[in-house]
Amino acid sequence: MKTMKKRDRNFDGFSLSFLDVICCGFGAIILLLVLTKIGEPRALEDIRTELEGLVAKLQEELYEIRGETNVLERDLKTKVEQVSTEREAIARLRGDLSKIQGEYAATEQLSEVNDIVEGRLLAAQQELTAEMQRLLGRSYRRPKTDATIGGIPVDSEYIIFIIDTSGSMHNYAWPLVQKKMEEVLNIYPKVKGIQVMNDMGQYMFRNYSGKWIPDTPGRRRIILDRLRGWAPFSNSSPVEGITRAIRAFASPNKKVSLYVFGDEFSGDSMASVVDTVARINKKDRDGNRLVRIHAIGFPVMFSRIGFQENTGVRFATLMRLLCRENGGAFVGLSTLRP
Repeated sequence: MKTMKKRDRNFDGFSLSFLDVICCGFGAIILLLVLTKIGEPRALEDIRTELEGLVAKLQEELYEIRGETNVLERDLKTKVEQVSTEREAIARLRGDLSKIQGEYAATEQLSEVNDIVEGRLLAAQQELTAEMQRLLGRSYRRPKTDATIGGIPVDSEYIIFIIDTSGSMHNYAWPLVQKKMEEVLNIYPKVKGIQVMNDMGQYMFRNYSGKWIPDTPGRRRIILDRLRGWAPFSNSSPVEGITRAIRAFASPNKKVSLYVFGDEFSGDSMASVVDTVARINKKDRDGNRLVRIHAIGFPVMFSRIGFQENTGVRFATLMRLLCRENGGAFVGLSTLRP
């Protein structure tokens, strides 16, 4: 009996100690859970704040990328439009080149274009009329002049100047224009009438529109003085001035010479211009045109960087044809120095 009581007491002690340990363990677990629950909201708040900051940063980067994309799309669209424009310009230039080549092929003696550019003279053979001999006197001898003017015939009783007043002429060739006009006047010491128009057909002196300006030394000085600052609008094409002058002043009873000063032809068809002039500048009984056409070409298009040289070549070609078909001479200047 004593042995049984002793065992019961030992068992009870063991059982109580085990329960204490278990209880302590559960208590520790509960404490940990309590502590974890207390710290969890702060951690979650920190994570949420961090995530919101990351989202905001990513949105900002997205906006920047979208902005850059829009800029790049606009640039790409602009480049595409520029490429399209350049292609259209190339197509037009190819068309112009083809047209010019066709016009060149239709003309004779193509090599003479080089003579034009180099400033060589294509002179026409003419003689003084009885009327000019009466005006100048039988003892008159043609004065020696600049080689680029010499050789132009002096058989006219009336002279008309058609002058290109465009910006290219005014900016680069105007002193030379004044010099050449004075030289032309000097090879005509006395004529019955003078007229000055620009390439658009506008008169230098409106009160003499459609009429001849009487030739006197004083009026020549006035013409040269007025020329210095004369700058009416010009489209860089002599066609309007030539046709208007022929229609206004051509006469079977008058010897008329027309002098064209210019540097470029911006019109469409040279052939149509030649045909139009041939139709209105009729031939007399001897087969000569009523108005003789001369021209002086100024090499502005060949001396300025960035200018379209083909308009200068087209002017030279057109005026060579007109001068040849209308009994005149073309002078191609090789320098802009007066």
